[in-house]
Amino acid sequence: MSFPRQSARTRRFTLGVPRGFHIAPDGSRLAFLRTKSGTDPVTCLWTLDLATGEERLVADPAAMALPGEEDLPAEERARRERAREQAGGIVGFAADRELRTAAFALGGRLLVADLREGTVRPLEASTPVFDPRPDPAGRRVAYVSGRTLRVVELDGSGDRALVQPESEQISYGLAEFIAAEEMGRMRGYWWAPDGTSLLVARVDETPVTRWHIADPANPERPATEVAYPAAGTPNAYVALYLIDVNGSRKAIVWDRAEFPYLVTAVWDRHGPMAVVQSRDQRIMRVLGVDPATGETSVLHVAHDPVWLDVVSGVPARTGGGDLVWTVEDPDTDTRRLTVGGTPVTPAGLQVRSVLGVEGDSVLFTASEEPTEVHVWSYGPGELTRLSEGQGVFGGARSGKVTLLTASRLDRDGVEVRVSGPGGMYSIASRAETPVITPTVHLLRAGEREIRTAVVLPTGWEPGAGRLPVLMDPYGGPHAQRVLAVRRAYNEAQWLADQGFAVVIADGRGTSGRGPAWDRAVRGDFVGPVLEDQITALEEAVRCFPDALDIDRVGIRGWSFGGWLAALAVMYRPDVFHAAVAGAPVTDWRLYDTHYTERYLGHPEEEPENYTRNSLIEAAGRLERPLLLIHGLADDNVVAAHTLRLSSALLAAGKPHTVLPLSGVTHMTPQEIVAENLLLLQVSFLKTHLT
Repeated sequence: MSFPRQSARTRRFTLGVPRGFHIAPDGSRLAFLRTKSGTDPVTCLWTLDLATGEERLVADPAAMALPGEEDLPAEERARRERAREQAGGIVGFAADRELRTAAFALGGRLLVADLREGTVRPLEASTPVFDPRPDPAGRRVAYVSGRTLRVVELDGSGDRALVQPESEQISYGLAEFIAAEEMGRMRGYWWAPDGTSLLVARVDETPVTRWHIADPANPERPATEVAYPAAGTPNAYVALYLIDVNGSRKAIVWDRAEFPYLVTAVWDRHGPMAVVQSRDQRIMRVLGVDPATGETSVLHVAHDPVWLDVVSGVPARTGGGDLVWTVEDPDTDTRRLTVGGTPVTPAGLQVRSVLGVEGDSVLFTASEEPTEVHVWSYGPGELTRLSEGQGVFGGARSGKVTLLTASRLDRDGVEVRVSGPGGMYSIASRAETPVITPTVHLLRAGEREIRTAVVLPTGWEPGAGRLPVLMDPYGGPHAQRVLAVRRAYNEAQWLADQGFAVVIADGRGTSGRGPAWDRAVRGDFVGPVLEDQITALEEAVRCFPDALDIDRVGIRGWSFGGWLAALAVMYRPDVFHAAVAGAPVTDWRLYDTHYTERYLGHPEEEPENYTRNSLIEAAGRLERPLLLIHGLADDNVVAAHTLRLSSALLAAGKPHTVLPLSGVTHMTPQEIVAENLLLLQVSFLKTHLT
């Protein structure tokens, strides 16, 4: 099988990989998600017996007489797009505190699983069902249907709405677009530990601008209306309520005018907490909530003169009630873990996320070297790295059971190992092994030591002739391409085997290098981002002078990388000779508030930043071949970006090529589309570089 076909069929080798781990606090079992093979797109629910190491298939959607993926509720389709979910079936589940009962939705129906017995049964509920979650005590299940939060008893009785939306623009229990796309908050409600009440987000999208995304290939279908808060426009109005299971409710009080963003919420045994953020993202407050009155008190205030990042897993509290948080330490240029206000991690160890807090122990991920992410454990006076070797690691912990995942540079796939009193076990990955094996050279380019990867054709040796170069970056915030993970370079190796030297670089603005590195792009993506790509190219040529032909350099990318690819041929045609720009953000005024305003400011206050970073403003510069690719169903970077750039290029008399993808969103999970996109890009680049 060809690599493009294999990559498309396996959803880039994500199918068959175990994920979504939940560990029972008594150490008896572990629940997780996995498809049955590396080409099966239907995700199943499994358990692992932590005494014997035996796996059990608990729920297989293919064996259930339920509606298929075509009947997914709109909220679930949107959540999967925000989460970049590649598979179908049971793509998420929630469980009670003891991991006895799990709840999930299939085809808009509510199902519950007994994880001890391995049985599954439907619960009668109002359809379509979205985001069902058992209460911690395991007595009832909450879920969202029809934009309202509902509850049903575990025996199937008492299904009821806890609150009714006041209009079609209001929802209870859902995350708004900004929360899901930019803050990593996919949920809109949180159970109390005793299961008698909930903390619930009320989202009013009335002020949000409506965009309409049509399907030109099927003109008989009505356009989809999307509430999209573009930079400088109003956001949804988000409030919080305490709602009892009997339906009584209290409003949570804070200054929403000053702090319009609800970043996240937590309800632990010390009570409910909420994190709110100012629109300019320079102030965050951690609020304690009085469950009796709804009044709030300030537990912590964070300030930053540029912006504050949202860090996954915080806030949390230790068993004694100390707040677990992170701080951007300007003196050491380090994001540090804090417990009770005191930094507990050293300078140079960049904290990435908090995985869990149990008692006084904190499990978290962090990087000493940005191409690697390791799992660490902090306890009073003790800091321990739990993962070993070169790679990217993750994990979870409950009681005496610890789970570690490992993706390494020296081997394929993902390893999952679980250790506890019952012994050490592996959870098998059923992902396919790629038909190619990447060979990656990791470099540090220039004075800034820009992390750079070079991939040459399989079997290439000096003297075989110099190759056209393909730069393949993302290059911007929220993503890294240069990691010590073999599977991250599968596609790059295939591209190299088509006759290219592939160069990937993570310049300023990308993750894992500390606050100063992140903030170097504030107000100006063009200068730092483009400069660092050129520095990486020059270093790759210096290291491999017999392999790279600097007179034939192409660049391709998607999303921010698509913007960067088009930018490169417009601003530096002396360096870049052809570009493929997929789903590029061509006008930052058309991108969302939380992301864009963090980096470029409010467009009414700093309009020059938007002009300086606009591809449309630079359309007259184009002198090199440019292929624009865009999914017409994209609700994140909408197709208007490419269409407006194409119009500007046409007005400037600049030849270019546009490839519209009918029915395709910001992802390209469709097998035929994903495969042929690779082939078409290679054909374009070969035409213009060889």
